[in-house]
Formats: sequence, C-alpha cells, structure tokens
Amino acid sequence: MAGQETPKRGEGQEWWRTGTVYQVYPRSFADSDGDGVGDLRGVLAHVDHLAWLGVDAVWLSPFYPSPQKDNGYDISDYEDVDSIFGSLEDLDELIVALHARGIRLILDLVVNHTSDQHPWFVSSRSSKEDPRREWYVWRDARNGVHPGGLGAEPTNWESFFSQPAWTFDERTGQYYLHLFAVEQPDLNWENREVRRAVYAMMNRWLDRGVDGFRMDVINLISKRLPLEDGPLLPSGVRGDGSAWYNFGPRLEEFLQEMHREVFAGREGKPVRIGETPGVTVEQAIRLSDPSRRELDMVFQFEHVDLDRDPHDWQKRLPLDRRALYENLAGWQRGLAESGWNSLYLSNHDQPRPVSRYGDDSAEHRAASAKTLWTMLYLMKGTAFLYQGDEIGMANYPFTSLSDFVDVSARNYIHDELGRGADPARLLADLRVTSRDNARTPVQWDGSRGGGFTIGDPWFPLNPDRTEVSVAAQRDDESSVLHYVRQLIAARKSHPALVLGDFHDLATPPGALIAYERRSGDHLVRVVANLGSEAVRADVAERPSWAADEPLLSVRVENFGDRELAPWASFVWATEVTS
Repeated sequence: MAGQETPKRGEGQEWWRTGTVYQVYPRSFADSDGDGVGDLRGVLAHVDHLAWLGVDAVWLSPFYPSPQKDNGYDISDYEDVDSIFGSLEDLDELIVALHARGIRLILDLVVNHTSDQHPWFVSSRSSKEDPRREWYVWRDARNGVHPGGLGAEPTNWESFFSQPAWTFDERTGQYYLHLFAVEQPDLNWENREVRRAVYAMMNRWLDRGVDGFRMDVINLISKRLPLEDGPLLPSGVRGDGSAWYNFGPRLEEFLQEMHREVFAGREGKPVRIGETPGVTVEQAIRLSDPSRRELDMVFQFEHVDLDRDPHDWQKRLPLDRRALYENLAGWQRGLAESGWNSLYLSNHDQPRPVSRYGDDSAEHRAASAKTLWTMLYLMKGTAFLYQGDEIGMANYPFTSLSDFVDVSARNYIHDELGRGADPARLLADLRVTSRDNARTPVQWDGSRGGGFTIGDPWFPLNPDRTEVSVAAQRDDESSVLHYVRQLIAARKSHPALVLGDFHDLATPPGALIAYERRSGDHLVRVVANLGSEAVRADVAERPSWAADEPLLSVRVENFGDRELAPWASFVWATEVTS
C-alpha cells in the first residue's frame, strides 16, 4: 500500500480553494517503455515538471482495466491497473512520489456506467434471474413492437454518442440502457447493492492513499421513473431523454449517502469534484454548498457549450469571446455566496483552448494563450490545467474524416454521412470540436517522438512540436510555460486572489474585459483584450495606480497607454483604503 501521509500544503483551509489541479490523460502523457502508449511510469518520470509548475494536485484519468472502447472510460475492473499503463505497484510509487513533492492524487471515478466486460454486467446479462440482474437498467421492448425490431426500444432516447440509448440483448430478450457507448451500460443506482459496492471500492482507494475523486457525469446517476419518451430532436429520428436522467430525483440523496459512507471523518478531507453536464447555477449551488455535504465543486458546461449546437454537440457555432467571459462572470456571481466554481477551458473531452478560444497563428498564439489563462485563472475557484495547455498546445491539423479515432466522432461521422451530410462540413466541424484534439501526445521536445515515446505513438504528434514543446519553453522565460507558472504562484500569494470577492467592471461591447478581486484592503484588477485587433482600454473607474508596474502583463509596454494590443492583458495588485 502507498499510505504515505497526505501533503499539508494549505492546511489552514481546504487546499483546493487556492489550488491548481493538473489533469493527466495517461495514454497521451508520456510513454516509458516504447510501445507508443503513455503509462504510469511515464507520469512518474515527469513529477518534477509538475512540482516545478507549482500544481497542488494531479487528476489522473482512467488507468483501470478496460476494453478501451472509450479510451478507458469503459471500466471492466475498478480496482486494478490496465497492463498497458503498468501495475498497482507503479501507482503506489506514483502516489508516494507526488506526496513527497506536496502534490495530491485525484482519481477519475466513472460510476454512472461500466464496461460491458465488467464482471457485474457479464453476470447481469447472463439471466433474468441472476442476482446482479437489477444492477443495471433493463427494460422490455415497447408495447406492441417485436423485441429487437425497428422502433422497439423502451424509449426513444438518443445516447450522448449519437446512437440509440438502448441495445437489445438476445440472450434474455430485454434492452439495457447506455447513455454513452453500446459498450457502456448504465448502472442502476436505485439498487442498494450497487451503491454499497461503489462505496466499498471508493473506500479502498482512499485507504490506498489517494486524495479524492473527480466523478464523471455524476449528475446522471439518478433516473426519474418511469422512463418515458422524450421530445424529438431536430433530426426527427430520436428523442432527448435528459429530463429523465439529468439531476434526477435521488441524486442529492445518493451523494449525501456517499458522503456518510465514504468521506465523513476522513483525515485530509478528500476532495469531491463532480462533472455535471447540463447543471444550472441553482443546482450547482445546492450540489457544492458545504452544509449539504454532497460535492466540493462542480464542472459546469455552459461556457464550453456556447460554440456548439445544443442538439448536435459536434457541430460548431460562431464563437463570441465576450459571451464566453460573460458566462464565466455570471457563474462567479451565481456562486459568490455559496458553492464553488471549477475554472477550466479544456480537458480530455474539449478541444485545445488556444485554437478554440484564442488565436493559434504564429503571431498571436503565445499571447492569446497567456491572456486566456489570465482571464480564467484569476477568477474565484479551483483552477484546472489540462496536460499540454501549459505550453499552448494547439488542435491537430486533421485532413480526412478517417483521421478521427474517438468513438463519439466515429459514430457521428457514420450517422451524418448516412443522412447525406456534406463530408467537407463534417471535417470542418470536427477539426474544431473533436475530442481527439485533446488527446494528441504531450510535446516534451521537438524530436520525432516528441519526447513522448521512442516508438510509434498511438496517435500522431502535432507537427508543430518542433516549435512548441516543454523543452523549448523551459529555456525561455517569456514563454507560455513560465507565464502559467507565474499565474499558479500568484493565485496563492495575493490575498485578494485567495478568497477575494469577484466584481465585473464595465467595459464597452467587444473584446475588452475587466474585473477585480477584493479582500479587505487588498485588490487585484485584471484587464484583457480577448481579440486579435487592438482595442481602447476604456475601463470604468480607472485607478490612479494603473500606471504603476503590474503584477503580470502580456504585450503591454506603456501601462498608462489607452490602447491594448491584440491579446494584451495586465494585472495590478495593490492595497486600497475603503
């Protein structure tokens, strides 16, 4: 067992309130054995990079045994390590190495569904009389329709991966529910034995030395019964079932039970991070209100859905960066008194921010990356940094629909081509929206294998690794990498950025945004140009100290100037009298 004492950084309050969490997607982080797939020993080889950055925790995406139908989010054993990633001994060594550097380890908890190869489901599908039959959601065919026939599914729901949400099992003549891939059957959280098994598994991981969980789509675990047809989607083929599974009637009951059975009384207060697609501000307040003992914070999706079609999330819409900022500011105001924000622009499911929200041209790439992180990370909340974003990695230059490997993209391409969609339009959309963009290997250096592997990588490296890499930026103090390190340090060192209130400042419509954080006499003001054209820096209540040297700046030489260059930003910190 790894049971090393948990780090004590930030002991006076919950560490995550000022912390930065670095997400590692192990398949694409670093390969230690030359097979082209990242692994746990690859993570071990770079723990000093994480310590140098100053991060407080690592969120480790799934490493569990899995058929890899959804890159590890289809789990067949919750309590082991897939051989492609290493062993439990490697994981124990990683826990010790991180803890020795004051870094915590957060595991991805995927318990809305399992793999169809998990022993629980293998048992469940074997017979209607099996003791684990009710561990999953099984239903008969629609009344009056032959089981397995066209339109016989119990409801008309579409899965998140563009397929029917029900699959017929010939052995027992019933359908099972899967909100994601066919190979990811949903667990039945109404069943007490399911919940007991999940809680027991979580306790064993905490006993092993991990410091909390990021809970995948946790707001989907409670289904509203009975399950019924949802309103038809614009395609007219399938329906939207979200009213039956998003924030279901027993969700909070289950989370409070989880607190009692897993987290209550634990030393070190393991963190509970909930991924909650579709959650509202009001729901997020309830979920992350400390007095309710459900979650510590939520991942809301509103801001990352602004440039996606609400009925077709692979289809892009025009991006409005001002709307992005205003949405984030709205969540700052919404959770100001209770609850807690997670600050993120990307993860393993989202495209690269510098390509999506910034400007990845050679002229503006570095500045736009720095200014995006300035805008986001100095808000109130826990900062999340996805691997590679610390150097401004960009989207992959896909040239063909056959380049995409993600299950959601493959299903989408198949369905859309079947409906007569224009392949050029699909390629243009997926180049921007595909999850594959986040899963290209980390660019550690400019070599053929990018420092990721000495073999052939499981997914091609971005050709721009010769210009954009950790090695190149580590030697350049003006780089994105060094700037992100400064931001992480600033979040801990300035009182206003620790727990200070957020106040949006009036600016003209357009790319100029400004806000301040205040705690007592300590004030930090952030001004940024979120665009590739210069703007006038017209900010309400411009302070007299605005001409002083700022705490941080991007592309600003004359701090009294009224014009901000493209993607310029600056941050002032001062003490003021009330």
